Amino acid sequence: MPTTKSPRPTLTQQAAEAFLTMEAELLDERRLEEWLKLFTPDGLYWIPLDDGLPAEHSVSMVRDDALRREERVFHLLHTRFPAQSPSSRTLHMVANVRVIEGADAGMVTLRSNQVVHEVRAGDYRQLGLGERHTIVAKVEHVLRLESGEPRIALKKVLLLDRDLPQGNLTFLL
Repeated sequence: MPTTKSPRPTLTQQAAEAFLTMEAELLDERRLEEWLKLFTPDGLYWIPLDDGLPAEHSVSMVRDDALRREERVFHLLHTRFPAQSPSSRTLHMVANVRVIEGADAGMVTLRSNQVVHEVRAGDYRQLGLGERHTIVAKVEHVLRLESGEPRIALKKVLLLDRDLPQGNLTFLL
């Protein structure tokens, strides 16, 4: 009996751009609890130092599984700490979105270039307050389509200047 392959899941260019734009909006509007829901239960939010190594063998600025993402979001929204007092205001810009069909059934990879502008209002008492910062990165999202809806299995943010000293990265990219 001939076997038929099930069609690979697809995500149109327009749907991919809409997904990334919606994620950026959630981050900019600090709707972080909604942002958490974009991830699969086993999803990973990762900012590596070395792009050539897998997450489990790499030194990372951020390597957040589900529990660590929830802790980070709770900390950002509900606790007061100097690195986010006042909270960062961000503006994410997403460009050059590419859809790459995944080799694994049910997976789609999106690659994009992103620029994040960040500022924290304030005065002279804290270093860096009132200064605008720009973060530039190549971003890879590996999405798992669950019930037809894309969910983030991996968000990998490869900072352009990852090998240079970094400032305050306590907000979400």
